[in-house]
Amino acid sequence: MSQLTTKNKTEGSREPPVKTVRLMPVIAALFWILVWQAASMWLGQELLLPSPLKVMSVLLEFVGRPAFWGAVGFSFVRIVGGFVLAFTTGILLAVLAARYRSVRILLTPLTAAVKATPVASFIILALVWIPSKNLSVFISFLMVLPVVYINCLQGILGVDSGLLEMARVFRVPPRRRLLYIYLPDVMPYLISAASLSLGLCWKSGVAAEVIGLPNGSIGESLYEAKVFMLTGELFAWTVVIILISVAFEKLVLALLRAFQRRLERTVRV
Repeated sequence: MSQLTTKNKTEGSREPPVKTVRLMPVIAALFWILVWQAASMWLGQELLLPSPLKVMSVLLEFVGRPAFWGAVGFSFVRIVGGFVLAFTTGILLAVLAARYRSVRILLTPLTAAVKATPVASFIILALVWIPSKNLSVFISFLMVLPVVYINCLQGILGVDSGLLEMARVFRVPPRRRLLYIYLPDVMPYLISAASLSLGLCWKSGVAAEVIGLPNGSIGESLYEAKVFMLTGELFAWTVVIILISVAFEKLVLALLRAFQRRLERTVRV
């Protein structure tokens, strides 16, 4: 018995400390930044591949410009607006599709078409009907909607039918069914949908701005940096997009997981 205990302790001691695990993503990011720096030094052409220090200096210049914050705010409001609208609409459509089979049948080819069609095709078609300043809202909405709808629908359809039957027999009010039966099962699907679609909405939204070129947007700034061969600015805007996208994704997922934990505590009580 003592040998088994010693063995278990030895095996457990091989696991890396919690602090090391938390630092691993930072270490990985630093590794790739060093690779980037080495590649820039080896190439020796800032025009083709600026160094991380050059990009950082451009970012610091951006921070002092009111136009930079205006472009960030312009794109953020529209892309996030498209995401929120798609997230809400996707949940509502999933509820209707789960309740009415005819709605599910009607939406199946539509979601399949949206998933299969290239983003650029939607952007070019949408420019015919939508002003360029609102294009990123529509494109973000369109790219996120199928992801949220399909995941939410799977979650609703996967709810234990036995629990639902028992709730009907005992005449459990709709609010309690939602709180104690549907939401605990659907929340993991919604979190998964958010995780998948948050990065997608930013990529598609900025792509729409690059093609539509609305005044004062991140996409317009990216396009101008490319046209005038300002590679440092091009990389800097790309870093800005990545940072905003990652920060927004972490915020949304943290809020959803906090709601899930609160819901679990409510259900246990």
